Amino acid sequence: MTINDVAQAAGVSVSTVSKVVNARYGVAPSTMERVLQVISELGYETSLVASSLRSSRTNIIGILVAEFEPFALELLNGISATLRGTQYDLMAYAGNLAPGGRAGWEHRSLSRLGGTLIDGAIIVTPTVEIPHSSVPVIAIDPHAGTSGPAAIDVDNFGGAKTATEHLISLGHRRIGHIKGRSDLKSAHLRESGYRQALQDAGISYDPQLVHDGDYQRDLAAIAATDLLTLPQPPTAIFAANDLSALSAIETAKSLGLNVPNDLSVIGFDDIPEAAQSKPTLSTVRQPMHEMGATAVTLLLSMLAGEEVTQPAQMPASLIPRESTATAPQP
Repeated sequence: MTINDVAQAAGVSVSTVSKVVNARYGVAPSTMERVLQVISELGYETSLVASSLRSSRTNIIGILVAEFEPFALELLNGISATLRGTQYDLMAYAGNLAPGGRAGWEHRSLSRLGGTLIDGAIIVTPTVEIPHSSVPVIAIDPHAGTSGPAAIDVDNFGGAKTATEHLISLGHRRIGHIKGRSDLKSAHLRESGYRQALQDAGISYDPQLVHDGDYQRDLAAIAATDLLTLPQPPTAIFAANDLSALSAIETAKSLGLNVPNDLSVIGFDDIPEAAQSKPTLSTVRQPMHEMGATAVTLLLSMLAGEEVTQPAQMPASLIPRESTATAPQP
């Protein structure tokens, strides 16, 4: 279906249809109503690329992710809700990861979409800095941390420290840690927060109690198995994200352990599954909806020509639930 078909069916010129589609003045109300009726009946849709070539704007905001995992999906909910009522639509895009790893996926995605399909982009956990782009860009949880003004993250260090302190307050002394992705600054900050809480409590750091989980269920299950089969296993585990924590609980159950009577587990993120699991998962909440909303607000300011002067760091808060309890007596 083309614009010529709409014009012929409505009995008007192509330029009149163009004015209606692009909400420009100069069309009588009755004519506009007739054209819109024909558009509805014929199912005509304008081309985003053609529209952008004419006006240099598509009124589309892109959210670019490496994959649609729970963290990205919760951010997407906040972004979508904040865009509601604005002139912008939302395009969510996950590009194929390169066979050699994750690095550089955002450059490929931006080169495909920027300037023709989207007016601006919100990139979730970008692997590299993007100093130059054809469109304004906001980064959420960038790999290298919030080194530039157009970036948003959470207090990863403080949140991890709070999670570990929660376990210490319950009497736990042997506390394991399932780490996140080694290429993410947030994962290193969470490990640092864990270690700082131990140090503040006078508990020696034990490298045997720290294993890689990469923020993934399968690798976290391996890490949990290694921890729980040690000669002196931990009585509690702080996992760097909720997926890893939930995997640790499943692993503990498979080994005949009861959570939280034999083992306490706490995560980080507060994804919806955390409140639905059995037992419900104690965790540190990232305000993901608020992070998405803040990203939209900053990006809209940039699109309006305003300057973003400093990064935004959101607070992390402890959410105690059923998966943590007083340390078992020796």
